[in-house]
Amino acid sequence: MPAIGFWKVAEERPQAHAIINAEGEATTFAELEKRVNQLSNGLLQLGLNKGDAVAMVMANENAFLELLLATSQIGLYLTPINYHLTAPEIAYILENCEAKVFVSGASFIDTCQTAVKENQFPADRFYAIEGAGGIQDYENLFADQAAERPQERSAGQLMLYTSGTTGRPKGVRRPLMDADPDQAAMMAGMIGAIFNLKAGEGAHLVTGPLYHTAPGAFGMGSLHMGHALVLMNKWEPEETLKLIDQYKITVSHMVPTMFYRMLSLPDEVKNKYDLGSLECVIHGAAPITIEGKKNMIDWWGPVLFEYYGATEGAGSFVGSEEWLTKPGTVGKPMTAGSVVILDEQGNPLPANQAGEIFLTPVMDFEYFKDKGKTEKSRSRDGLFTVGDVGYLDDDGYLFLCDRKNDMIISGGVNIYPAEVEKTLVLHGAVHDVAVFGIPDEDWGESVKAVVQLNPGYQASTELVEELLAFSKQNLAKYKLPRSIDFVDELPRLDTGKLYKRILRDKYWQDKEKSI
Repeated sequence: MPAIGFWKVAEERPQAHAIINAEGEATTFAELEKRVNQLSNGLLQLGLNKGDAVAMVMANENAFLELLLATSQIGLYLTPINYHLTAPEIAYILENCEAKVFVSGASFIDTCQTAVKENQFPADRFYAIEGAGGIQDYENLFADQAAERPQERSAGQLMLYTSGTTGRPKGVRRPLMDADPDQAAMMAGMIGAIFNLKAGEGAHLVTGPLYHTAPGAFGMGSLHMGHALVLMNKWEPEETLKLIDQYKITVSHMVPTMFYRMLSLPDEVKNKYDLGSLECVIHGAAPITIEGKKNMIDWWGPVLFEYYGATEGAGSFVGSEEWLTKPGTVGKPMTAGSVVILDEQGNPLPANQAGEIFLTPVMDFEYFKDKGKTEKSRSRDGLFTVGDVGYLDDDGYLFLCDRKNDMIISGGVNIYPAEVEKTLVLHGAVHDVAVFGIPDEDWGESVKAVVQLNPGYQASTELVEELLAFSKQNLAKYKLPRSIDFVDELPRLDTGKLYKRILRDKYWQDKEKSI
């Protein structure tokens, strides 16, 4: 059986490609291991100890993977920071995670320099790729360092921050494992077993930002299984098809928005590329329409694997063929009892009754420096929730309704925006849509839809009426939008998650001003 685990793969297949970056430059496992070992030794020489933290703001580039692997073999916490954040937001995370070293990508140096000044971060622990902005060069960490593995090795951990779409981001901190890095890397085999990944030769197309939980976790899972990581920094639908064909991609992680964009390509473009190498395309992070997923399966074959989970832990998964028997499901729990539906009093609900979804954490965790949120997220049995609402059917399949925080209560009736969004997005004029509650004097809240149109369509009162008439065919009257606005582009994160708070806050702030 082929080796599993980065360092084992580097021993067995040193000349195999580990990374093909966005510029098409290849790095072998041997070359990457040398850099990782030098960086580990460089961080240790700075005086970092087990349990200390390193932070970075980085695109999908070699240095991201070097830092991730280096910290993971010397017992450090690594916090990759979302490069879309502002300087004050970066400064907050930098301080909150207690970073001892901070590394900036060249493209983000201006924002990171501002964050460092605001944070008063030590200048001698701040590094930049290529010495951007006059900051000390990242390569200084490698200078005169041995290429051999550190004498004392221990597994590190990622400390990722929640996206902060409903407030300030929180660090999800897990205890360090009492294991050597090679044992920890073997856990990648668990990902392979669940999603039918094969150890050995293969290629993983990284379509999303590595700083986010899912693209990072699944990408690293593939690397530990000996697959080459083909990195994208700017996602484009046709470029995705081109790279799948060019590098014979076997596995990737994507989000529904990407599927919709690729499905909308002209047939002559879609038919230009050979996608037959695909074995496993994992998707999650956002709901997908039943029609959209069926169209993807018709096009790519039964290679789609859907999962439901969060930064804090996993939940359920389902393959294409099984999903076709239960359209709309996000699968069965990964282990018996790992998904539980509870009412507001914390009591288990019967099948087909919607309530808050609680999951079993993969490992124990805490929201760093926020005991209150940690306790609030837990049930009495140690399960945790991120506030999603859903139900288990009679056969134990999980179906999602919406986020509890997004739920609209109009006249005392619960309305799930995701249901309305899944209907509106099927109209040919709709490129993207967000639905949420806005203040209503009579009903408390009313349903607002904000729509991004496809090219060739113009906002008009006639189109509003057309969209409402279309919705009436699939939705009860009380679920229909009371009003529809049009925008040039909806604020989505790179992960596909809709930053709904940006849209919703405007309407609530306008109400507060009128009081």
